[in-house]
Amino acid sequence: MSVGIDKIGFFTPNKYVDMVDLAHARNEDPNKFLIGIGQTAMSIADKTQDAVSMGINATLRYMDKIDKDKVGLLIFGTESSVDQSKSASLFVKNALNLPASMRAFEVKEACFGLTAGLMMARDFVRVHPDQTAIVIGSDIARYGIKTPGEVTQGAGSISLLVKDNPSILELNDGHSDYSEDINDFWRPNNSKLAKVDGKYSTQVYLDFFSKTFEAYKKQKNLANKDFTAITYHMPFTKMALKANRIAIEGQDEATSQRLTDKFEAAKKWSSLVGNIYTGSLYLSLLSLLEHGNLKAGDLVGLFSYGSGAMGEFYSGNVVLGYEDQLDKSGDEELINSRRKLSIAEYEQIFTDSLADPQDGVALLSDEKPGTWYFAGTKDDIRQYKKI
Repeated sequence: MSVGIDKIGFFTPNKYVDMVDLAHARNEDPNKFLIGIGQTAMSIADKTQDAVSMGINATLRYMDKIDKDKVGLLIFGTESSVDQSKSASLFVKNALNLPASMRAFEVKEACFGLTAGLMMARDFVRVHPDQTAIVIGSDIARYGIKTPGEVTQGAGSISLLVKDNPSILELNDGHSDYSEDINDFWRPNNSKLAKVDGKYSTQVYLDFFSKTFEAYKKQKNLANKDFTAITYHMPFTKMALKANRIAIEGQDEATSQRLTDKFEAAKKWSSLVGNIYTGSLYLSLLSLLEHGNLKAGDLVGLFSYGSGAMGEFYSGNVVLGYEDQLDKSGDEELINSRRKLSIAEYEQIFTDSLADPQDGVALLSDEKPGTWYFAGTKDDIRQYKKI
């Protein structure tokens, strides 16, 4: 039997910062951000959007196309958790009226969380082919105003439906893993801002890519030329570009050109949305599917990385008619309809979002009708509402 990705839902908040504006405000050459980092814009979450609300909204993108009664597993991968005990998946389950007879939990390993959930979902469906699984990756990347990591922030969520005989991507057997206890990125319990050693993290990321990519090719008896495209965890596009350069080094002209062209297609959405942590690899996959002119059977490699650190490489084959399962125009509208913030507005929204709302005070959202949002707390219990 084949198991894989049958639906993909994407959500990002309705506000963004332009990198040229940010560069000017920070007295930097815009090309440092546009070329040196590879980013054009980044989505900004205000205090009414968190990991849970974004996860609900991403999953809503395909809920009317599936049989909810067949969902037997819901996994929520995040490093922007809203509760130290209760799983984010239970908030989502309630909002979407999913069945009570299902397993639901949250997982964490930095940006690797969605991949960990996807692998568990794949194995679950293999054992329970009559059921489906929803896996969500949802995060807000925050490093702080006027910090070195400021330009690599972002916010968004990706939701995947996993089932047998999938309509988008069949996941292949096998994968290669590599992990070490490394302090390249972390966020202490007492901080809402992440800590990162940027240059070291990039070095580790590239090292883990090389190790897992080589191990996977050996395991599956594959060569670089066998991949139609390779997608990467993409916290900022220049980081993934460096990995792609490793993949094309020493290859024939046709292979190098193909992998380069597909990389350009895969980075489009990430360059406009920014870093969404657990969902970053899958935002690049979505962008590849929507802009890469793939055909049935094409082999796509996927490199997942979570700081701390965990790396994994696996692959999938594109399914005939996958285009019909995507909502490219909806994704374009979601990104293009965002409101551009002035730097002063961005800084105020960012600062406000770091403070917990006063208990009992309702929050109001300016997202479009039908969008779910975090409405504040009541008796210290988080409230989620739909506009």
